[in-house]
Amino acid sequence: MEDLLSQEKFLLSGYSTFIPEASCPNLRQILVDNFNGCVQNQYTVFEEMDKLGWYPTKEAQQPDVQMARQKFEQLKGQLG
Repeated sequence: MEDLLSQEKFLLSGYSTFIPEASCPNLRQILVDNFNGCVQNQYTVFEEMDKLGWYPTKEAQQPDVQMARQKFEQLKGQLG
């Protein structure tokens, strides 16, 4: 399952690189659809691993969520 999870993450990285470069609307849509499928596949594998205790996570605390939100808002502001 770790290999599946890694493979989906690798595919997501590739799609996120190629989608912005696609100038053909049909190709772009195919890539977006494939990307969305990979997102779902990755989450499905993650959920199964989590159920088996193979990918333990902790619930994010509200201050951590706020800090992450602020960080990405700052990055967004720097780019905009």
